[in-house]
Amino acid sequence: MTRYNAPLKDMQFLLHDVLKISSSDIPGYADLDEGFTGAVLEEAGKLARDVLEPLNAVGDRTGCVLENGVVRTPPGFKAAFDQLREGGWTALDCDPDYGGQGLPYLMGTAVGEIMVSANMALNMYQGLTHGAYSAIHVHGTDAQKAIYLPNMISCRWTGTMNLTEPHCGTDLGLMRTKAEPQGDGSYKITGTKIFISAGEHDMAENIIHLVLAKAPGGGEGTKGISLFIVPKFLVNDDGSLGTRNAVAVGKIEDKMGIHGNATCVMNYDGAVGWLLGDLHKGMRAMFTMMNEARLGVGLQGYAVAEAAYQNALDYARDRLQGRNVTGAKNPSGPADPLIVHPDIRRNLMDQKSFVEGARALTFWAANLIDRGHRMSDSAAEGLVSLMIPVIKGFQTDKGFDMAVQAQQIWGGHGYIEDNGVSQFVRDARIAQIYEGANGVQAMDLVGRKLAQDGGKHVMAFFEMVKVEVKAQEADPRMAGFAGSLKVASKQLQTAAMFFMNNAMKNPNAALSGSYDFMHLMGHVCMGLMWTRMAHAAHVALDEGRGDADYLRNKITTGRYYMSRHLPACTMHLARIESGAEPVMALAAEAF
Repeated sequence: MTRYNAPLKDMQFLLHDVLKISSSDIPGYADLDEGFTGAVLEEAGKLARDVLEPLNAVGDRTGCVLENGVVRTPPGFKAAFDQLREGGWTALDCDPDYGGQGLPYLMGTAVGEIMVSANMALNMYQGLTHGAYSAIHVHGTDAQKAIYLPNMISCRWTGTMNLTEPHCGTDLGLMRTKAEPQGDGSYKITGTKIFISAGEHDMAENIIHLVLAKAPGGGEGTKGISLFIVPKFLVNDDGSLGTRNAVAVGKIEDKMGIHGNATCVMNYDGAVGWLLGDLHKGMRAMFTMMNEARLGVGLQGYAVAEAAYQNALDYARDRLQGRNVTGAKNPSGPADPLIVHPDIRRNLMDQKSFVEGARALTFWAANLIDRGHRMSDSAAEGLVSLMIPVIKGFQTDKGFDMAVQAQQIWGGHGYIEDNGVSQFVRDARIAQIYEGANGVQAMDLVGRKLAQDGGKHVMAFFEMVKVEVKAQEADPRMAGFAGSLKVASKQLQTAAMFFMNNAMKNPNAALSGSYDFMHLMGHVCMGLMWTRMAHAAHVALDEGRGDADYLRNKITTGRYYMSRHLPACTMHLARIESGAEPVMALAAEAF
């Protein structure tokens, strides 16, 4: 069976050596000294190792069952969810005015990684609730906040987001769900939503659905969409639960992975709902939730890969197979362990260098979110908005690839369900699809984010990379980092210029290259993170701080990424510059 241990040393290195959080000017960061963050992460790791991870395979094998309109979660899930609640883990970075602990979003992100690696399906119940909490916190009235937020922070009530319908996924302008205004200020919501994660379950007293629907007078397309709060049970004036609302689960989907999370068809038959935010401005309110969700999905991409990597590493150390070409490394045994073979090393280094780079990129983005929210820093908010499609798209694509590579190390045993590693592949696959499929992320990046606010955010990113290169290139120990990053950054700028010169006269040229641009930018972001990590490791070594072996291994892993993965930027640029013709030349009827 599988195992998982939280990568505490790596997290602490990022928080304190790379991001230097305890000396940051962001409000609330001064309290985040190494002792405090270490204690929080260690306790989260224990819960993940001892409670959540053992249920991961249980959830995968058993799944959720629909019985008489109620979804029964896998054995042990409810008790584990109760432990999450009772330990305050669901309230970690929420508003203290409503019962939260008020820690920075960065700490919630670090703990979130641990929970996802241990049990992605179970963590989704509280992860979606956090997103719904954020939408109500930003867009709700004082009365709505008072009613819903305390119970959602504690996860006595959980939350969902309801966008997709049977006939429309990404194109929400085709939505048919209707909202009819009532005389008391409420609305009657009627329609069907599909693929609703955690739409129904037995682990909370109430479920607060956030539902996109069209109210009269909104016009066509997405401009006519509003967002509504639709609780499973209506809430009385005194906060107690009232009658069951007219919302029911039609079925739960039989799907490839995340079997422990109930993916539901939800039927709204005149259910009572209340407007959240402004009428006909539902997309703006929903994007508060979706942007948080997309960062969380990007985290899922590497967090599942981390768990897969740990188990692949164990197998590579234990499994005896063949002899090393330079001489036996286990002469007293019948064969050498897999880990001595170069191709196995390549495979493991691919995984290790990706996971550690993606963790750094995600933590940095969470740090930007804290700067934006806690200091009203519009530059930080603009930069993280630019990064969201890259983090979501690139990290989930690569995260899935790494889960497959982890399975590959197990060989045929990785294809056998009893060993558990195939679950990582199946669970990781959804992250490339939900919260906006990765092709949509790429189009969002190229079609909207590059030009956002006159292109100042992408220009700020280019300048940030330039400054980093200049700061490091004088140090001969950093030559392999600064030089490679400089080349890759120029390739990214060349690609962006190609879009600027060609997109207006041939939009297909930009759209045909958008996926490659997302990956090109992902590699540059990872190169930036590895350059920063290598520099921080050198500084710590020079000052005699930390675990010297860990720090030297960090630098070695970074060199691997810069020499083996960053050169992919050349390929992506070549594809982009080939334009639309190779992609669009074949007529639709010729396929």
